[in-house]
Amino acid sequence: MGFLLRWLAAFVLLVATYNPTELSYVRWVMRNGAGELPIAVFLGLILLVAYVLFLTALFRGIGTLGILLILAVTSALIWVLADLGWLSLDDPTVNTWLALVALSLVLAVGMYWGILWRRISGQLEVDDEGAA
Repeated sequence: MGFLLRWLAAFVLLVATYNPTELSYVRWVMRNGAGELPIAVFLGLILLVAYVLFLTALFRGIGTLGILLILAVTSALIWVLADLGWLSLDDPTVNTWLALVALSLVLAVGMYWGILWRRISGQLEVDDEGAA
């Protein structure tokens, strides 16, 4: 259940920022940003804080190599589904949604990796930056 909640939070964050519908921060700012600049800046800063939290956990959890590996596995899965004819990649809207799902999976794995590692290995991670 923990991973599912993290994936849902990552997906909501990405979809709130941008999606192919008209209901996203990016499209709202493009339409109304100049007239409602204080609200646009405030909401943008809230999104920025959320991204900083997710990206910090992501890079501390799985690092650049882990990110690339998860994206590769997700891309290969999409390729297999397209090759089997279960998925069509001709529609740009579908491709955008697929990218949002893939990126949200990467974010969720990064957020969940520390918990998963402790369960698998039985070890605790110790941050030794302050050690003398």
